[in-house]
Amino acid sequence: MIDILQQYGIAFLWTDGYKWSGVAVTLWLLVISVSIGFCISIPLSVARVSKYKVISVPVWIFSYVFRGTPLYVQLLIFYTGVYTLDFVRASEFLNWFFRSGYNCTLLALVLNTCAYTTEIFAGSIRETKAGEVEAARAYGFSTWSMYTKIIIPSALRRAMPAYSNEVIMMLHSTSLAFAATVPDILKVARDVNAATYMPFHAFGIAAVIYLMISLILISLFKRAEKRWLKHLAPSSQNA
Repeated sequence: MIDILQQYGIAFLWTDGYKWSGVAVTLWLLVISVSIGFCISIPLSVARVSKYKVISVPVWIFSYVFRGTPLYVQLLIFYTGVYTLDFVRASEFLNWFFRSGYNCTLLALVLNTCAYTTEIFAGSIRETKAGEVEAARAYGFSTWSMYTKIIIPSALRRAMPAYSNEVIMMLHSTSLAFAATVPDILKVARDVNAATYMPFHAFGIAAVIYLMISLILISLFKRAEKRWLKHLAPSSQNA
C-alpha cells in the first residue's frame, strides 16, 4: 500500500503534479472562504435585525436562497451555468473569473457560509440584553459606538459555539470542490483510487485527514470558548 501511494506522490500531503497538495488546497479554500464570509456577515447580520424592512428584507432573501438550496447546486451554477451567459463571456473580467474552478468554488463557499453565518450572528445580536443597550445609551454611546463596542463583540462571543459548527461544516463542504476540478483532498483521493483501484485505502486516508483537521479546529474553538466565554460558566466552575 505504501509503495503504491508513494508511486503516486501521496498528493494528499505534498505536491506531485498538482500546484498544491490536496491538504493545502482544502485548507486554502476553508481559510479564505470562512474569513471573507465572516467579514461580510457582520454588517449583514446588523442589517438582518434592522427594523427597516428595506434593509432587512434583501438580507433575508439572500440568506433564504443560499440556505435553502444545496451548496453543490450553487457550485454547479457558478461553474457551469454562469459562464454560458453572453454578458459574462463578453466581459473580460467576468470571463476570466468564471473560467477558473478555484474562483467559482470560492464564490460558492463564501456566499454559502456568509448566509449561514449571517443568521447565526443575527440571532446572537437579538439575544443582547436590553440592559446592555440601555446602559450604553445612558453613557451617551452613539449607535455606531454601541454596535462596535458592545453589541457586536458580545454577540460574537455568544455565537462562538454555533459558529464553530459552521466552520466544521465548511471544512466538509470543501469536498465538493472536486466538481469544479479543484484538486482538494477528495479530488486527490478520487485520482488515487482511479490509478490504484484501492478505494478503501484512498478514501480512508482522505477521511482520516478530514478527521484530523476537524479535531484541530474543535480544539482551537474549545480553547477560544474557555477564554472568551468564561464569564458564562456557572459560578461553581469559576471558583
